[in-house]
Parts: sequence; C-alpha cells; structure tokens
Amino acid sequence: MEKEKSFRTAKFSVTVLLMALLMYSCGSVPFTGRKQLQLVSNQEVIALSLQQYQEFMRTAPLEKGTANAQMVTRIGTRIANAVATFYKNNGYESQLENYAWEYNLVKDNSVNAFAMPGGKVVIFTGLLPVTQTEEALAVVIGHEIAHVIAQHSSERLSQQIALQYGGAIAGGLLGNSQAMQQLGNTVFGLGAQFGVMMPYARKQEYEADEIGLIIMAMAGYNPQVAIPFWTRMAESAEGAKVPEFLSTHPTDSKRIANIENIMPGVMQYYKGTGVQNQTSAPIKTKADVPVETEKTSEKWSF
Repeated sequence: MEKEKSFRTAKFSVTVLLMALLMYSCGSVPFTGRKQLQLVSNQEVIALSLQQYQEFMRTAPLEKGTANAQMVTRIGTRIANAVATFYKNNGYESQLENYAWEYNLVKDNSVNAFAMPGGKVVIFTGLLPVTQTEEALAVVIGHEIAHVIAQHSSERLSQQIALQYGGAIAGGLLGNSQAMQQLGNTVFGLGAQFGVMMPYARKQEYEADEIGLIIMAMAGYNPQVAIPFWTRMAESAEGAKVPEFLSTHPTDSKRIANIENIMPGVMQYYKGTGVQNQTSAPIKTKADVPVETEKTSEKWSF
C-alpha cells in the first residue's frame, strides 16, 4: 500500500515537472504568433542538422555559375535580406544569430526542394520546368526559408524528445547524447532517398505557405503567382501523387484553397517593386539532366 502510494506520488511529480518544462519551453512563430514547443536551442539544432547537410553536399551534383543557379541565389538573397530588415526594424535581429544562408541548385530530375536549419536551401533542377518563372520559384524558396525562420525542424525535434523521453534529456545534451544523435538522424536525415526529408506536419506546411508568401512579397515578388504555380504542380503530379494521409502534406486543392483565403492579407506586404512575371531565365527540362540522376519525383519536401 505504502509502495503504491509512493509510486503515485512519484508519477504525479514527474507529470507536474513535465508540464512545467513544456510550459516554459514554448516559443512563438514569427508573423503568425503560433506557440510552439522548443526544448532545444536553435543553435544546437543547427549544429546537429549541419552534419546531415554537409554529408548531402559532398555527393550532390551541383549546378554552378549558370543563369538558373544565379537565379536561385538571387531569389534567396532577396528574401533573406527582406527577413533580416524586418527583424531588425522590429527588434528580433537576435533570432537570426548563427544563420549562414546558402542557396544551391542540384542537378536532379526530382520535383523537389528542401531547407535545413541555419539557412541551407537546396533546389532541384527538376522543379524549374514547373515553376517556369522567377516569381514562381520565389514561392518555393520563400516557403523553404519560412520553414527555417519558423524553426519547424526544432519544433519537430522537440516533439520527438517529448514523445520518447518526456523532455528529460532536453537542454545542453545535444552534442554528446547518442539518443539525441539518433533523433537528429530521424528528423534531419536525408535518408536513403536522395534529398527526401521527413515530412513536416500539415499545420507547419500551411504556416510555411503563409509566411513564405509574406516574405516573398516583402522582397518584391508578387505572391499571387502562387496559385497558378500550385495548379501546375498538381497537374505535373498526375498519376504520381502521394496520398495525403501518407505524405502528411496538404492536398493540392486544400493548399490552393488556403492560399486563396489568406491572399488578401498577404497582399498588404506587396509593394510591387520587384520582378514582374520574369521569364527570361533559362528553364531546365528533363532532357537537360542525365538519366542516372533522376530520382523519386513524386516525393516533395515542400
């Protein structure tokens, strides 16, 4: 009897401790204000994910110096600069500490793009025939940068920690904990399939859509191009679409409907000072990419 009472007391204490930990480990997402779980620092998450990124980059067939590669860098730089200006003007500049932005174009037929914590953005050449224009590519890059600044990877890692360990190993143990390393490999690992990361949750995808449109608008790109872009994406995926319940991504119809719903608010950030329907940059086709680099085009990370 006494032993059972002690067990219940201990269990209650652990529950209270966990609740307190979760309460004091919340952050908020820029632009949307949504509360999110943050059991580890952004600096720790960047350090862990950087290992995976560097491993990927060692073998990735990069396209450098071309008009398309320059376009990827130009878009990323403009959007990241717009974010930095906004953060500085609103007193949030410290949130971008430890970021080192990189933008790479990878020669691969996959209709794919992904970003890693700390500002590592990768675009695959197979995406360019679908984007078609600079502004439409800005939709994707804005979305990826949104995942980064919203710290979605940190939130995802924190959720895994809370589920598996009750938060017990959070805080300062990332560098020397084998368990944390294994979790990091699950969350950030690019896996056996080339450039395919663990999918984000639906709410994170919708949030990245919204923030991405806002920051591309702040950079001078017209966010209204997002609707025709996602329509083309849906058409390009005919016969190869991953079911929503397996991919955890929003279906194209739901994503487009949500974008249409938030567009009036997003347009408040657009001043019309940027590229207008840019089409002059070269566009890659499947014929431009060696057959041996073609990978699972039906899986998207954005």
